[in-house]
Amino acid sequence: MNKPLRRIAIFCGVLIFALLARTNYLQYVKADDLNTRDENRRVRIERYAHERGNIIVDGKSITGSTETKGSDFKYKRVWKDGPMWAPVTGYSSQAFGATQLENLEDGILTGNDDQLFFNRTMSMFTGEERTGGNVVTTLNGAAQKAAFEGLGKKKGAVVALDPRTGAILALASTPSYDPSTFAGTSNADGKAWQSLKGDKDKPLINRALRETYPPGSTFKVVTAAAALENGLYTDIDEHTKSPLPWRLPQSSDDLPNEGNIPCENASLREALRYSCNTVFGKISDDLGNQKMIDEAGKFGFNKEIFTPVRSNASVYPEDNRPQNAMAGIGQASNRATPLQMAMVASAVANDGKLMQPYMVAERKAPNLDVIYTHEKEEFSRPLSAENAQKLQQMMETVVKEGTGTNARIPGVTVGGKTGTAQNGLNNKGNPYAWFISYAKTDNGSPVAVAVVVEDSGATRENISGGGLAAPIAKAVMKAVIDSEK
Repeated sequence: MNKPLRRIAIFCGVLIFALLARTNYLQYVKADDLNTRDENRRVRIERYAHERGNIIVDGKSITGSTETKGSDFKYKRVWKDGPMWAPVTGYSSQAFGATQLENLEDGILTGNDDQLFFNRTMSMFTGEERTGGNVVTTLNGAAQKAAFEGLGKKKGAVVALDPRTGAILALASTPSYDPSTFAGTSNADGKAWQSLKGDKDKPLINRALRETYPPGSTFKVVTAAAALENGLYTDIDEHTKSPLPWRLPQSSDDLPNEGNIPCENASLREALRYSCNTVFGKISDDLGNQKMIDEAGKFGFNKEIFTPVRSNASVYPEDNRPQNAMAGIGQASNRATPLQMAMVASAVANDGKLMQPYMVAERKAPNLDVIYTHEKEEFSRPLSAENAQKLQQMMETVVKEGTGTNARIPGVTVGGKTGTAQNGLNNKGNPYAWFISYAKTDNGSPVAVAVVVEDSGATRENISGGGLAAPIAKAVMKAVIDSEK
């Protein structure tokens, strides 16, 4: 072979080798990525060629599938009481993708998960139409309804947990949306989506998990825990060293209390009962920024929480002395999600043991065989059992004879803490109304709740945690207790 032919042969061999390498790379290395790309319409057509599995609450499906006319996609998703359940399920749209459980559990719901390989194979031989598996949640239908209806037209969120296990019992966010209105690909679906995207009230935002607010006086529960855990005070009825007025460190301003309340040297119990800013601001300053960060971190601050849906991190900040004092009363740069504050109440109610929040109890194959069962998991120990019980006494005093009397439930022991958090530059916006609480029965504490009302339409002087948020928490707690009877 002469030299030019030899070069051509070598070049052709290199091209063939490159083609083989590229083909193998696409078929084996990149196959999964290509199959899951949004631009791959064939994959999307296959996803909607079968009835989607369901999301289950109290043994009943809150979702379904319906046939689509005039589309490549045979089935589309529908929801029962969509606006109430959207904060739990998220949406699954043929045009706009999926979020939350509909997204995270897509493999089970479509039947494409590797755990369902046997079921897919059997359907090929039996000729039965393929369907997806089911996701069984921890949600309590009565509690969710109480939360959603309690919020009503208010802008806000509710989270309820079972302190004993970490199970999420309610997860409500308002204003909400109906995922069914944009589940397809029609012009009407597109208009519904654009309307929601442009809504200034942000109905697509899950306020329970994704919005962070100044927690206001509800954070004083964490500050009290820090005081007890660090030995600053041991007796909740002893006088604290809290003068009145108390000047913010490195400042010419006194920290004010709301109203004419007995806060001078008040005990921890009385300070929580009356919500004394001076007592808890000084505790935060006495402990210092690092100890406050450490204690808040044990409750879950400064880290993302996965339920499995991701919750944004709540923040207790690194800050200077005056800002740390303000953060200790739930202001300054202190920010918390409703889930986070429900975790605070849950840890106190469960004698200091904080359980990992979760909302998927089981996954089931289409034939209803259980292929996954959640095992409860401890998240942390923010405080000792002894100190948790002291805090329970303090929070129960708040409900018995303090600012949280609207949360009383006859025959049930309830502990709580109100909060009215400043909002906006120089507190020009309407404040946020907060309430965190738990209820105790003979079987321990079956429920802890956090409620935030971001905008109720009420006048500024009528906004308070005890007035707006506590009645909602009461209704949710009562619903859980009644369902356990």
